[in-house]
Amino acid sequence: MPITKQKSHKRKMVHTILLIQPTVRPDSRTWSDYESTTDCLEGICKIYEEFLKKQNPSMASITYDVSHLYEFIDKLSDLSCLILNTETCQYVPHNKDWIKEKIFVMLRTQARND
Repeated sequence: MPITKQKSHKRKMVHTILLIQPTVRPDSRTWSDYESTTDCLEGICKIYEEFLKKQNPSMASITYDVSHLYEFIDKLSDLSCLILNTETCQYVPHNKDWIKEKIFVMLRTQARND
């Protein structure tokens, strides 16, 4: 009897570094690291949510459309992810467009699971 491999629904743990430069000033550069790419994408959403809370301190809850998140990302001077390739032990860079695509997929998956 053949053995079939079942898909794992566990989060793939791949070290990811998030590089952010909110303004053109070089001293605005910062970075964060995450245990998984999904954690990094969720971190970007949380950064945007914190931005919205600062803009609207009197609002009890914050809701937003993904298009507004994309606008926020596009307004950042730079945003990129470095994701560890476990086979080569090198980090692979990904740009804003890749990040927006992956955030869309993540949010769509979360919406389907709710």
